[in-house]
Amino acid sequence: MYALIGNEPGGDGVPDAMTIAVTGSTGSIGGQLLGSLSRAGADVRPISRADASYLETSRMADALRGSHTVFLVSARESADRMADHYSAIDAIVASGAKRIVYLSFLGASPDCTFTFGRDHFHTEQRIRETGLDFTFLRDNFYQKIVPHFASAEGVIRGPAGSGRLSAVADRDVVDAATAVLLDSSHSGATYDLTGPAALTMPEFARALTRVSGRQVEFVDETLDQAYASRASYGAPAFEVDGWVSTYTAIANGEVDDISNDLLAVTGHEPQAFDEFLAETPDSWAHLVAS
Repeated sequence: MYALIGNEPGGDGVPDAMTIAVTGSTGSIGGQLLGSLSRAGADVRPISRADASYLETSRMADALRGSHTVFLVSARESADRMADHYSAIDAIVASGAKRIVYLSFLGASPDCTFTFGRDHFHTEQRIRETGLDFTFLRDNFYQKIVPHFASAEGVIRGPAGSGRLSAVADRDVVDAATAVLLDSSHSGATYDLTGPAALTMPEFARALTRVSGRQVEFVDETLDQAYASRASYGAPAFEVDGWVSTYTAIANGEVDDISNDLLAVTGHEPQAFDEFLAETPDSWAHLVAS
């Protein structure tokens, strides 16, 4: 299905295999991607925080040295996440790698509503400035986070209004990343990875009701109500802004696009939300009445 990237063919016409480094290798996406690449016969190198943090530029460069392609996942959200990203990119350049595949976010821009999406835009720009080959995978919010919008009492609260969300399955993102990492023809491309349908919060609530048996409802909040309802968590301001802007991005219509890129890259349709729920009962187990 995939064409392994390589050097120009040798005398036998077979390209030399090239090492693919996968950052975030102990995370959900990175871990699945390692398995997918290994099954495809790729020479893959896992890179985790135990090997080097993004801020340890020299140590990370050493860990990456000898890799041709680096799959770069974003660092944990923080007040200064760009320092992590810029350091990681500097490490990739110093390592001698030739290509970066970056897991970005749908609609990444300097002023997008979802505050963490702005980080992705600036990271993309920094990668462009390196002169390395690149591919950007701009995924939407994951389907697996949607059940956790609902409290154990069955209430989704947030200022999403009547906006829609085309949430994507993480397994589809892994499939797209696998295809892109194994095929150099995607150099310079940006792909939007979305689900097959854009649903409103009430529609997500009804899907959760059907599968869990608990009545789930959506309560639309004002911005003031949204910040007040999350104040009890004691989270830093940047994190609360990210939580709230998840919903306002939905309300503003910034995450409702339905893209054909995933089908074009992987050859299969994206997973529907109902199918995801049927396959992952753990994701909505908190809603099951005791």
